Amino acid sequence: MMQAMKGVRYLQTRTVTQAVSELSVPVPWGEIRGRVWGPDHGRPVLCLHGWADNCGTFNTLIPFLPKEYRYVAVDLAGHGQSSHRPPGVFYAFPSYVMDVRRVVDALQWSKFSIIGHSMGGNIAGMFSALYPEMVDSIVLLDSYGFLPSDQKEIPEVMRKGMDEMLQYEKKTEEDKRRVYTYEKAAERLLAANPNLSEQSLHVLLERGLVQVEGGVMFSRDFRINLKNIARISLEQSVELHSKIQASVLVILAEAGFDKLYLKATNQKTAISALLQAYRDRNHTVVKIPGDHHVHLNNPEAVAPLVSDFLQTKVLSQSDAEPDEQSSKL
Repeated sequence: MMQAMKGVRYLQTRTVTQAVSELSVPVPWGEIRGRVWGPDHGRPVLCLHGWADNCGTFNTLIPFLPKEYRYVAVDLAGHGQSSHRPPGVFYAFPSYVMDVRRVVDALQWSKFSIIGHSMGGNIAGMFSALYPEMVDSIVLLDSYGFLPSDQKEIPEVMRKGMDEMLQYEKKTEEDKRRVYTYEKAAERLLAANPNLSEQSLHVLLERGLVQVEGGVMFSRDFRINLKNIARISLEQSVELHSKIQASVLVILAEAGFDKLYLKATNQKTAISALLQAYRDRNHTVVKIPGDHHVHLNNPEAVAPLVSDFLQTKVLSQSDAEPDEQSSKL
């Protein structure tokens, strides 16, 4: 069943357990694609995946979450089935924040919750700081909401990102075209994400590959691999953090992001300061057994925490006041 509203399209499909809709939101350079679970007028929740992943990262978690919500999981620009940004354009965090605004405006959401994994959590943090009146609760899955950079390193990182873009633009289309068998593509993804279970690997590949002559290609734009030139310092992160009005739940994995990516002492110090800022504002920070993709590999360990948080921070508040939110999906 095809439906349309203000340019938004979604196609009804069905899984074994519940109906799922395929979403398409027009943007100036193409479309943002995604998937939708839950009743038409359920409390809205936007789900944002991590770097180089796609909205399939929520496929195993959402069926365990409360059924009275409307979950919209998007493929961020340049990921999954969403359009790549135009030539010469960087994949920068502020641009992803604008994309979130485009999506929720198209869905006519005035207030909603966000579940963000890794990079998706950092996008959630920045969006919630810039548009605090629009977000009532945030779940950060192995994410800190912000990822501060050392101020002294920012000029070097920015220059490197620009140089990488210039070098990328010199490549021919044939150089950029990398065709694999499905098995080789799976090996490549697993090498980059060794914590993925076999099931999780195939879940991400479902939207992460496109069929081409001679095999398959990764659907993501390889420009996402270039250095992100839009960096913020710890001081800027803390200032943005102070603007967030939503309730926040931070779920960290014991063998997650900090074990994989945080090497320098100054990085760990900055993250500790951010986590303390959450605690100081009475937000919840918990650590559970698992790895960076624990929400995908072992959703049963994550779902009770997320469900309880949504029920106590969103539904209980909405029951106490008139419902002004009208989801138009």
